Amino acid sequence: MSQRTSKKPARQPRNKDSARRYSSVVVDGYAQAPSRAMLRAVGYKDADFRKPAIGVASTWSDLTPCNMHIDKLAKAAATAIDKAGGKSTTFGTITVSDGISNGTPGMRYSLVSREVIADSIETVSGAQGFDGVIAIGGCDKNMPGCMMALARLDRPAIFVYGGTIKPGKQRRDIISVFEAVGARAAGKISEKDLLEIERTAIPGPGSCGGMYTANTMASAIEALGMSLPNSSAQEAVSGKKLDDCKAAGKAILQLVKADVRPSQILTRKAFENAITVAIALGGSTNVVLHLLAIAHATGVPLELDDFTRIGKRVPVLADLRPSGKYAMSELVKIGGIQPLMKTLLARGLLHGECLTVTGKTLAQNLKSVKPYPKNQDIVHAFDDPIKPDSHLVVLYGNVAPEGSVAKITGKEGLSFTGRARVFDGEENALQAILDGVVVEGDVVVIRFEGPRGGPGMREMLSPTSAIAGRGLAGKVALITDGRFSGGSRGFVVGHIAPEAAVGGPIGLVRDGDEITIDAVQREIRCDVSDAELAERRKSWKAPEPYARRGVLAKYARSVSSASQGAVTDAE
Repeated sequence: MSQRTSKKPARQPRNKDSARRYSSVVVDGYAQAPSRAMLRAVGYKDADFRKPAIGVASTWSDLTPCNMHIDKLAKAAATAIDKAGGKSTTFGTITVSDGISNGTPGMRYSLVSREVIADSIETVSGAQGFDGVIAIGGCDKNMPGCMMALARLDRPAIFVYGGTIKPGKQRRDIISVFEAVGARAAGKISEKDLLEIERTAIPGPGSCGGMYTANTMASAIEALGMSLPNSSAQEAVSGKKLDDCKAAGKAILQLVKADVRPSQILTRKAFENAITVAIALGGSTNVVLHLLAIAHATGVPLELDDFTRIGKRVPVLADLRPSGKYAMSELVKIGGIQPLMKTLLARGLLHGECLTVTGKTLAQNLKSVKPYPKNQDIVHAFDDPIKPDSHLVVLYGNVAPEGSVAKITGKEGLSFTGRARVFDGEENALQAILDGVVVEGDVVVIRFEGPRGGPGMREMLSPTSAIAGRGLAGKVALITDGRFSGGSRGFVVGHIAPEAAVGGPIGLVRDGDEITIDAVQREIRCDVSDAELAERRKSWKAPEPYARRGVLAKYARSVSSASQGAVTDAE
C-alpha cells in the first residue's frame, strides 16, 4: 500500500537576521517585552536575545540505563552551543524502558511513547521559536520519536545517539537475562545461576549492547545523514561520546547560519541509504516500522516493498547479536559503521551525493575513513557474507494480505511449516512456552497485539527468548500482529497486517491449521481454503477494546496499520 505524503505546516515569516528566523519572532521588538522578561528569569542576558536560540531535547531519565547519562550529554551539547555563539535551552521529554516493561501490560505504552515524544519535542520547539534543535536519544522509541519531531519541524537539527552499553560479565547483555528465563523454565540452569546472570548483565549506562533496535536505529539515523559521523558507534560512557555532543553543539550553529534543514537531508535516497546500512548490519525488524514513520513525517513516500527491492542486492555482513557473535562495543573498537559504509559506497550500494548534517555529502564524509583491521571477523567481506541478501524479509499471503516482516538470517533455515498453536495475547503464549506446552514443530500464533488491538503493538521478546532459552530456536516458529525486540531471534514473523483486531485473517487461524513461512518465495500461508476462511469470518466478532479512555484509547482510535509505520497522523 502506497503511503500518502503528509502536508507540512506553513513556515513562519522569515526575519532579516537569517540565523534567527524563528526566535526573532518571539523576542524582538517592544511588543515582545513579556517574552524577554520570562526568559531573563531563566538566565537570558541582553546579548542572548541577539543569538540563535537552540533547543536541546534531552530524553534523560533514571528509570533505564539507556538514558540515565543523557543529562550529562545534554549539558555538554548546551555548553558547546553557548561557546559557539548560540543560546541553548535544554528541555526534557519522556522515555519508557522496553527492557523493564517487556512481558507486562506496561509494554503497551512503548510504541505509544514514540508518538508522545515526537509530539512533545515538536510542541516545545514550535512554541518557543527555536532556530535549531539538537535531540539526544538513547532507547528504542525515543530515537525515532526525536527524528519524527525534527522532520515535522523542518528546522536545522542534529540527532545525537546516547551510546551503547559496555558488555556485562562473560559478554552478557539484557537478552542473556531474557533467554536465561527460558533456560530456567527448562531446568537447564538453577535459580542461583539465573540470579547471577541477572546481577551481572547490565553494568551501567547505555543502550542494549547488540545490534538490537537502539543500535540499529542509531546506525540508520547516521546513514540518513542526521547524525555526525560515528555518532552511532560510541560507548555511552566515553570521552568520544562527550566529544560527539560538543561537536554537535558547534555544528548546529553552522546549519542554522546556512539554513540546512532536515527536508534537504531526509530525501528518498537518504532513506535508501538507511535501509541498506540496517540490512548490512543485520538490524532489528523495528527499523522497518520506524523508517516508515520517519519518512511519513518527512513527506517522503516509503513502503514495505522498498525493503524487499533494496534487500535483494544488499547482503548481511556484520556478525552481531542477537543472531551473531559480537556486541556493538566490539564493533566500536574496530571503527564503527563508517568503514562498512565506505565499502558499501564503493560497491555502488549507497548514494554518496546525499547531504548530511556536516554540511558535506556522505561521500565527502567517508573519503578519509580507514578500512577495518585486517584480522577482524566482525564485519565480513562481500565474498563471505553472513547472508547474501537481506534478513528483513517482507512476506505476503492469506495470513498477511497487507504484508508482514520476518527476521530470517538463514541460520534458522529459509522455510518452516508447522501446526498452529493459537493464543489471544502474549501472556497466555508465554506461559504455555514456559510450561512446555509448545513443542517442536509448532507455529506459535500470538494475535490481538497489533497497533490497535494491543493497543501499542507489544514486543514479543519474552516469548521468543523463552523459546530460545528452552532450546527450541529454529524448531518452533512464532508469528504475530505484534512486533519484536531487536533482541529476538529464531523463526519469527511480526507486523502481520491487517491485524486481528480489525478483522485481519490472522484472527481466523485455528489450532492445528498448517502454516508455511517461506522466505524464498516471501510468502506466509495458512493451508485453509478461501471458502473455509470465509465461513469462519461469519462467526468472528471484534473484541472489546483494551482501554476506553486515556492515552491507550486515543492511540487505538488514531493509529494506522503496521504496514504504514503505525503512525497516528495518517490521512
